[in-house]
Amino acid sequence: MTNKKLQFRKDGSFKILQLTDIHGIYRKTPDTTKLIDAVLDKEKPDLVVFTGDQIKGYCPSYLTGDKIKKVEQAIDNYTESVNSRGIPFLVTFGNHDPQVGISNADQMKMYRQFDCCLCAEDGYEYDAGTYSIPIMSRDGSTQAFNIYMIDSGGNAKGGGYDAVQPEKVAWYRSVRDKLYEKWGHYIPSFVFQHIPVHEIYNLYDRVDKNHPDAIRAFRTHKGEFYKLKDEFTNGNTKLHEPSSIPDINTGEFEAVREKGDVLAMFFGHDHMNNFVGTYDGVDLGYSPSCGFNEYGNGVERGIRVFELHEDDIRHYDTHVVTYHQLFGEKVLNPLRKTFYDHIPTSFEAAVPLIVKGVLGLVALVALIVFLIIYF
Repeated sequence: MTNKKLQFRKDGSFKILQLTDIHGIYRKTPDTTKLIDAVLDKEKPDLVVFTGDQIKGYCPSYLTGDKIKKVEQAIDNYTESVNSRGIPFLVTFGNHDPQVGISNADQMKMYRQFDCCLCAEDGYEYDAGTYSIPIMSRDGSTQAFNIYMIDSGGNAKGGGYDAVQPEKVAWYRSVRDKLYEKWGHYIPSFVFQHIPVHEIYNLYDRVDKNHPDAIRAFRTHKGEFYKLKDEFTNGNTKLHEPSSIPDINTGEFEAVREKGDVLAMFFGHDHMNNFVGTYDGVDLGYSPSCGFNEYGNGVERGIRVFELHEDDIRHYDTHVVTYHQLFGEKVLNPLRKTFYDHIPTSFEAAVPLIVKGVLGLVALVALIVFLIIYF
């Protein structure tokens, strides 16, 4: 059982793991469990944050039987690794969690059945997936750090994704200011949420579609191609798919950069992306998906690690531990992995493939008709 309070260790360190895009169903996904267990044992974190799409809400398996029991089982499948080790955890939601037909508020009740769930236990709360949690100093006398978990919303009517509502942005400002009043200074903070902010595109260079690293964007950047700026690219830490942002910008980033309290915002949602860059004094970064039950970047699926230092609180270290680093290329379910490695990343990405397929079929039919008529 957790002590219900987050606190820096005696040596002034504090470690966080970000798990995102598990896409769980009521049956365990062995490779996902294998990755989570191994990273927990390797890193021994003080806190785990789940940043959305824990539930594969659109999975047909949820359409039959007892839906509530199936969702409870799915939640138990991936939190068991954390709970069995007594590690505190926080949860926010993605666009797919509510698609299962159970509200985020009711899903949060399922999480709160576990002693290790600290969701809004000791902070300020706006809604089930939006709250702040303090991390106290090693001696417990003051708040050293703050975690904002933000429910960034679901799928928007008419397509695309919801934006973080202005009321939620105002809530963040109010909590930030309350913490200032309480402690006499702005508290260094992280923001964790599922869907990235518009400003993520400031980390990219627009390039010609023939550039070797060009990634096609959609909706608000339809017809444009981008690559991650060179200063943020290192090995596999690059842009692998377009950032799927809301169609409108409600000023969330502008709010978090105002007072310099938010050091970084980290996202999930775009499963294959894995990088960190800095824009206007705030780090913006992705954790890759850790779930093998949806599309992803092969064995580069992973979990992001953050190391905080109370004696140098505004500077942190981060890296990603991947399945490949731990286990190489061999997976427990290669057929599942192969399938999900080759499906389109989104409906928009699927459209050109569908068009090509239809045109190819038309061409094939035309060829057959030609051969029948003239030969």
